[in-house]
Amino acid sequence: MGSIKDPQGAELRALEQVADFSGRRVLEVGCGDGRMTWLYADRAAGVLGIDNEEELIAAAQAATPPALADRVRFRVGDAQELGEPPQTFDVAFLSWSL
Repeated sequence: MGSIKDPQGAELRALEQVADFSGRRVLEVGCGDGRMTWLYADRAAGVLGIDNEEELIAAAQAATPPALADRVRFRVGDAQELGEPPQTFDVAFLSWSL
């Protein structure tokens, strides 16, 4: 799945240079509306996207493709209060959170 905001795929290439998402359980901190999530989610085993903005999480949830609904979750939250054991994830990265 491509991104309208990244038609040349530069963001995807940059992500793939730092992490292999294939079959991995991913934590995306600062996921916003999920725009970057859709660049790699089809290859991941599972994705948890968190962001502290309720309206962005609502947009991400609404945009979740049916084919990914069983492995992509979004929730409002803060990485410091995640409540998930570290071994839950294979890859973690900060998206739009700096």
